[in-house]
Amino acid sequence: MKIEHVALWVDDLEGMRTFYAKYFGASVGEKYENPKTRFSSYFLTFDEGSRLELTNKKHLSPRIADALGYGHIALSVGDKAAVDAKTAELVADGYPLLSGPRTTGDGYYESVVQDPEGNLIEITTD
Repeated sequence: MKIEHVALWVDDLEGMRTFYAKYFGASVGEKYENPKTRFSSYFLTFDEGSRLELTNKKHLSPRIADALGYGHIALSVGDKAAVDAKTAELVADGYPLLSGPRTTGDGYYESVVQDPEGNLIEITTD
């Protein structure tokens, strides 16, 4: 069994697509749009095959994910140096650093930043 993908409700579908492609190297699939339901999405695929679906539905609150317990997305970038470099890049570009980089009590080396809409991204090692 594996997680096929994680879906994330977003306000700015195009901006968030650009963010994940630029900073995490995600390849972006074709945009899906359903005019009847006003639903739009992109599937983003990462190097190791995991996928993130960015979704937007014009008449629903994009914060619906908060009410359902969304916590964070953990993205592995390689080793400690890669975590440090990716964290520094995001902070230099103005994205909030919430913690780290640090080794957690359970042994993970990570930092936590926010994407453009405030969703938490845990940047970690393999």
